[in-house]
Amino acid sequence: MLTKLMADLDPVLGAATPEGASEALFACLKPFGPTSLQTRVYRRPHRPLTSEEHWQAGGWVTRIAKPGWLFSGEFNYICFECNPLLTAIREHRTRYRFSDFAPHGDRAFGAYWEAYSQNDLGDALCATSYGEGGMIASFHIGFPEADLAPEIAFSVQMAGLVLTEKLLEGANPQPHSGATLTPRERDCLAWVAEGKSDREISVILGISQATARFHVNNARKTLGAVNRAQAVAKMHARRLI
Repeated sequence: MLTKLMADLDPVLGAATPEGASEALFACLKPFGPTSLQTRVYRRPHRPLTSEEHWQAGGWVTRIAKPGWLFSGEFNYICFECNPLLTAIREHRTRYRFSDFAPHGDRAFGAYWEAYSQNDLGDALCATSYGEGGMIASFHIGFPEADLAPEIAFSVQMAGLVLTEKLLEGANPQPHSGATLTPRERDCLAWVAEGKSDREISVILGISQATARFHVNNARKTLGAVNRAQAVAKMHARRLI
């Protein structure tokens, strides 16, 4: 599933504007039944991160939502009164679900999910890229159901990371370093993109687990990624695969 989805991202990578790239990815993900989208590029406030500071940072690129949802009472509630997703930013999470920080069934978040139900949202998948100087690009895509299959969630989030890498580079364009991935690094990272562990990669490529881990870590450092998932996204965003 992930291989096919990544192969369909040319309209995203070739889009002339951030809005066009966001809308192109939403179109690519239509078969999964999304109901809402938000993409954003902003600089994280230097002051303590609060709902108000997070809002004031601005930077919204594209919003797709049910008519009447934006700036409704329910919208304002999850933006200003109950926003558990600030924890994900503080922890520099690159992939997560809304329900990771607002568990379904937890009475403390009953009003939170009731508010989101007004936007036909049962859960959302998120991808976030972190750049220099506190720059952040985020992708939130909502679905009506709360039990998305792990394989679908992983594929959607990885595609989202490709988009956030493109948005981040567009907001702060800098020439890439001359460093390139070796063929073995590219091979190992390509298997990471398929969800394979170091052990599984070692078996597939006929190398030791330590060697597989070495190549993946080198690729991550070369691409300037904070983790393996972001390294995969950067590789796709730069068309290295």
